[in-house]
Amino acid sequence: MESSQQEEIQTATFDDLDATLRGAGAEAAIDQLVQHLEQTREYRALLDALLLKARHELGLPLVPVGPLSNLPEPARTRYEDRYVDAIRSVGSKLLASGDLPSAWSYFRAIGEPEPVSKALSEYVPESGDERLGTIIEVAFNQGANPRRGFELILENYGTCSAITAFEHLPQDETTRTACAGLLVRQLHSHLVANLRAEIAQRGQPLPPEGTPIQGLLAGRDWLFSDEAYHIDVSHLGATVRLAPILADHSIIALAVELTDYGRCLSERHRYEGEPPFERTYEDHAVYLRAVLGQDVDAAIAHFRAKIAQGDNGGPAESYAAQVLVGLLVRLNRLDEAIDVAAEHLALLPESALMCPSVAQLCQRAGQPDRLAHIAREHGDLVNYAAAILQNGVPERLPS
Repeated sequence: MESSQQEEIQTATFDDLDATLRGAGAEAAIDQLVQHLEQTREYRALLDALLLKARHELGLPLVPVGPLSNLPEPARTRYEDRYVDAIRSVGSKLLASGDLPSAWSYFRAIGEPEPVSKALSEYVPESGDERLGTIIEVAFNQGANPRRGFELILENYGTCSAITAFEHLPQDETTRTACAGLLVRQLHSHLVANLRAEIAQRGQPLPPEGTPIQGLLAGRDWLFSDEAYHIDVSHLGATVRLAPILADHSIIALAVELTDYGRCLSERHRYEGEPPFERTYEDHAVYLRAVLGQDVDAAIAHFRAKIAQGDNGGPAESYAAQVLVGLLVRLNRLDEAIDVAAEHLALLPESALMCPSVAQLCQRAGQPDRLAHIAREHGDLVNYAAAILQNGVPERLPS
């Protein structure tokens, strides 16, 4: 549109507003202004118009001359309510128009992330969608919906980017568990497809669809001849290391299959891990199978031995103990978990633990007397006091 046409339209708009103001009054003129800005999708100006409407209806100065805190009550509270309503209204219109990043700036300002989070969950990028980068920025980096943001990274930028992004997820167990599951599913799917393609390329009969990885490998040692591999081994190792946080048994089973594959790789491609998972695939297989109820006693003995191999009170021993406590909790063997935590973790602050503390375990097990005994033994006055006072002052204190 030429500038002269734009000027004519703008002049007509101002003239219409003047005519309405003279003929119908201020309220009608403001309503006309709001309607015009809605139709032209000038959302930033629309917010200002809605605030002008609020000030007019509340009898406040139409041009603000100072901060809200200068307004007397109850006018200030009423105007603040209208302010929030105006932001919510404009944010909703931006959402309806598909402009999720702009809508986020409005809803974040009033502490209402849910509408944008829901819209992000429903967002499916089209081919060549230019919004994708900014939507990932809002969803993942700005925290509007980290899980959906992670999913979009995984789907559109690949496993490597997703593994890097995982480290920057919020420390929220539900979100991290869900994202780890997405990684396991995708890596497993890609590995199965690559193995089946290799088998077909060799002219071998294909196993039935749904055959687990162990079945695809059985009797096919040639798959690993000349130190061959079928998936990026660094991605495989990183994904398996995330697997202990998984909750869904069906996804844990897929992670176990990934360890089955990893154990067949040549030594050159089996990178060493951190204690107590030094042998990345073997140790994680023991842990994950135990969570699935397989060889549980052997797994507990396995990780008890890892504690004994630790550095006598150092980080390796502590971490091994925390892993075992976490496993015992998942197996609902709280008494054993309390024993391990009391012996190896009682002197560590809760902020240093990735597993429940002794106090939390005793609370969960309904054993305040046991907590009092452990706390007294380790000179922990606070947890001792909490334990003995929990059910009222006892007649006889533990010694």
